[in-house]
Amino acid sequence: MTTIIGVDVTSSRSRYARNVSAAEVPIGHDIETAFVRGDEDALRLAYDEYGRLVYSFCARSLDPERAKDVTQEVFLSAWRARERYNPEKGRLGAWLMGIARNRIIDNVRSEKRHSDRRADEDTVELSTEAEVDAMNDKMLIADALRELPDRARRVINLAYLHDLTHPQIAERTNIPLGTVKSDIRRGLARIRRHLEDQHD
Repeated sequence: MTTIIGVDVTSSRSRYARNVSAAEVPIGHDIETAFVRGDEDALRLAYDEYGRLVYSFCARSLDPERAKDVTQEVFLSAWRARERYNPEKGRLGAWLMGIARNRIIDNVRSEKRHSDRRADEDTVELSTEAEVDAMNDKMLIADALRELPDRARRVINLAYLHDLTHPQIAERTNIPLGTVKSDIRRGLARIRRHLEDQHD
């Protein structure tokens, strides 16, 4: 593999250790806007922000080496097509995940076409797309959860992973019931927007 962006997304930290900080993006421009403008180092900043997410998504369906290659391809394709991305319509991470989804499906279908173990290719392709979409949604939800404040993430986990009622959560956490409800409502709204960014 030729490393063009120069980041090992499989490690816990980027190799280049943030040579460029977010503060160096031009004032008034976030990573998304800098990316669309083609600002110097915007691709590296985007890779630093979203590279591990995209790689993790690819690695769920592809072998590690192919996942690395596809991750590189996703960012390079996005960079070449950056004028198509509109920051006002959604986050850059969701747009990148959409590109990754298509690349993963193409790779999995290609592998299966070269395999004699599948009798009904049409059914396999439909299954592949559904599986990748389901994994994409799970990854985006997990990413959205990580971005929530600690308290909101905790109450949502208690509600949906531990099946606790709102009063039970309030009692267990010693958080007022009204705050529990508003934290869950706002947190779910942020997760919903995260998914809508992907599917727009």
